[in-house]
Amino acid sequence: MDIVESDLLRDKLTLLLDSTGEGIYGIDLEGRCTFINRAGANMLGYAVEQVLGMNMHELVHHSHEHGGHYPEHECPILKAYRNGESCRVDQEVFWRADGSYFATEYSSHQIVDGGQVRGAVITFSDISKRRLAEEQLQRAKAELEQRVAERTRELSAALRQVRQLSAHAHSVREDERTRIAREIHDELGSLLVALKLDVNWMASRVREIEPVARKCATMNRLIETAVDNVGRIITDLRPSILDHQGLIAALEWQVQEFSEATELPCEVNFDIAPQAFVPVGAQATAAFRIFQEMLSNVARHARATRVRIAVMLTPAELVMEVEDNGVGASGDALAAATSYGVMGMRERAMHFGGALSIAGARFAPAHDMAGMPGTLVCLRLPLRPSREPS
Repeated sequence: MDIVESDLLRDKLTLLLDSTGEGIYGIDLEGRCTFINRAGANMLGYAVEQVLGMNMHELVHHSHEHGGHYPEHECPILKAYRNGESCRVDQEVFWRADGSYFATEYSSHQIVDGGQVRGAVITFSDISKRRLAEEQLQRAKAELEQRVAERTRELSAALRQVRQLSAHAHSVREDERTRIAREIHDELGSLLVALKLDVNWMASRVREIEPVARKCATMNRLIETAVDNVGRIITDLRPSILDHQGLIAALEWQVQEFSEATELPCEVNFDIAPQAFVPVGAQATAAFRIFQEMLSNVARHARATRVRIAVMLTPAELVMEVEDNGVGASGDALAAATSYGVMGMRERAMHFGGALSIAGARFAPAHDMAGMPGTLVCLRLPLRPSREPS
């Protein structure tokens, strides 16, 4: 009866092992196969009877994937159960009877009987398709990364060209403004001066004829207004102070013009280091135009009651800050595609290696503007050592 029950139990265990799609085999302490299910034998290309009693490491685990010998003392299966541990490995191969191999994932667990280790049971499966899919995915990822890198290089090159074109356009525009301002000064200014002299000549000869004298006086006032307007247009086109007295003088003049035009209280601080180099040429023009745009934005949009203006010049960089206690600007508004003023300032700064930042103001809330976030615009422009000393 006991023999029959034992046979029935063994048959049930055999049916259970054969019903699974994974390979399962057992080994004793010497590494010899004590049992193997049909799925495992089929995966290895053997009949069940051929595998029983064989050293499984020498039979199916003797070499690495690329043919190198796999010493038995390095085998994770044997090391694990002999050391009283379990293991799970998915980066190795098992070898078939015909000399081919397949990628496998296997795990090893001890067989303990009566408190003593008797061997191990190993489950394994063929993961060749999964490995192939992973390799294909890795190749696709590598190709995608390469294409992204190539496209990024192309976009970077295109962006550099656009910035160079933008800088060239700014340069051409400044040159054209300078030329127009010079022509207006030389041609129209000379004509207005000559006309004023002629009117004065006429007025000196018709003093006795009151209607004509009044008309000459009116013409004289109109000519003076025209001269003032021409001077303002010339200054708007290209401030002569920038070319003749330099950037710092031009910035101070611009602050004075802003203060007079807006009548806003301005806290102004110019901190110029003794050995600092003042930007000239295109860099000075870019800094001046950015400064103009900073003040223009305050005048047009901020609705502020106070403004703080700081210009710091060191041997390493030029820093310009314009801070107001006005209504502030949202991040969406600053990032909008139509924020041409902000984009223009940033492009000018980046062309010379600088950076423009926009943040909330650091003002303490004023009594008449409590709760207003305000805006702080800061330009940092690195200086080139070839500048003339201030």
